[in-house]
Amino acid sequence: MTTQRIGIIMNGVTGRMGTNQHLVRSILAIRAQGGITGPGGVTLMPEPVLVGRNEAKLAKLAEKHGGLAYTTNLAELWKDDRYPIYFDAQTTLRRYEDVKTAIAKGKHVYCEKPVATSSADGFDLYKRAVNAGIKHGVVQDKLWLPGLRKLQYLIDTAFFGEILNVRGDFGYWVFTGEHQPLQRPSWNYRAKEGGGIILDMFCHWRYVIDNLFGNVTSVCALGATHIKKRWDEQGKPYKPDTDDAAYGMFTTDRGIICQFNSSWCTRVRRDDLLTLHVDGTHGSAVAGLRQCWVQHDATTPRPVWNPDIDSPIDYRAGWEQMPTGIAYDNAFKAQWELFLRHVAFEAPFRWDLKEGAKGVQLAELGLKSWKERKWIDVPAK
Repeated sequence: MTTQRIGIIMNGVTGRMGTNQHLVRSILAIRAQGGITGPGGVTLMPEPVLVGRNEAKLAKLAEKHGGLAYTTNLAELWKDDRYPIYFDAQTTLRRYEDVKTAIAKGKHVYCEKPVATSSADGFDLYKRAVNAGIKHGVVQDKLWLPGLRKLQYLIDTAFFGEILNVRGDFGYWVFTGEHQPLQRPSWNYRAKEGGGIILDMFCHWRYVIDNLFGNVTSVCALGATHIKKRWDEQGKPYKPDTDDAAYGMFTTDRGIICQFNSSWCTRVRRDDLLTLHVDGTHGSAVAGLRQCWVQHDATTPRPVWNPDIDSPIDYRAGWEQMPTGIAYDNAFKAQWELFLRHVAFEAPFRWDLKEGAKGVQLAELGLKSWKERKWIDVPAK
C-alpha cells in the first residue's frame, strides 16, 4: 500500500463555514480516518495549506489543528506544485478573480457557491476551466444530507407514483444584533458586499430541484427586506439594502411545481431548518436535514372540513419515520471525497462549474422576476 499526498490551497477557511464544514469536518476528518482508499491499494492523503488575509486568525486556526501550514501570500502558492488543488470559501465578491487566476495557473478548482455574483462570470469560469483542461467542481452539499438521500431513495423506488408538487420551507430568525449577537455575517444584508437571500439560496434550490425533481424551466419570485435596521459585528447600526426573505415558485421539465420559501426573518415551528414536502399520487414525504417521514396512500386519513370542532385527527400521527439503515457521513465531506477521487483517480464528478453558474443564473432570473412581477423562462443550457 502506498500513500499519495495531494496538496490543497484552502482560501477563506477562517470563516464559520470554511472552518467547521470544509476544514475540520471534511479535510481534517479525511486525514483522521487515514485518507481515502483508491485503486491499486493507493491511499490518498490531503495536505491543506490555509490562506487568508488575517495572519493572526490563520495562525490561531493552524495551531489549534496541529500546526497546519498557512500563508497570506496566495501568489506564492500559484507556483507551488505541491498544491494542485485550489479551494475557495471566501465571500462571493472575491471568488471570481481568484478562481480565474487559479484556472490560469493550472490548478484544479473546487469552490463554494455562489461561484460568482453574475451568471456571465459563472459561465466564464466554466469555459475557462474547460479550455484549460483542469478538473473543477462546486459545493452542492445538500444533496448528501441524510434527509435528502432518503428522499432520493423514495424517488428511485417509485414510492410517490407521479410526483405532483414540492414545498420547501427554509430559514430561521437571524437576530438583528441589537440585543442579541447576530449569527450570520452582516455582509449578508448589504447588496454591495454580495448579500441577499435570493443570490444565496436560489443557488441551492437550483441544484436540489435539478437533481431530484427535474430541470428548472421557469421561475416566479418575490423578495422582501423585512428587517429595516440591523447592527454589525462592531455594534454599529446600519440599514439593510437587500432581500432577507424570498418566496419562489419553479416549474420543471417533469411537470412538477416547486414552491420554496426562504427567510432569515422567521421563527421555526416545523421539523427542521429546512423541510421538503413532496406530494405524489401514491404517497407523500417530508424530509428534513437528517430525517424523513412518509405517508402512503393506503394510510392517508380522510379529513372533513369542520371549523366548529377541534380536529378529531392527529395529523402527525399518520406519518411514519423512515429508518436510518446506513451511516451517513458529513454532507460536505462526502462531496469532498468524490472530488478528490475525481482529481486523483479520474472518478466521475458531475457537479462542475457549469452547475454552479446555473445556480447564479436562477438567482438572477429570480431577481428579474421580482423586479418585473412576472414569470421568467429559464434557458435550457
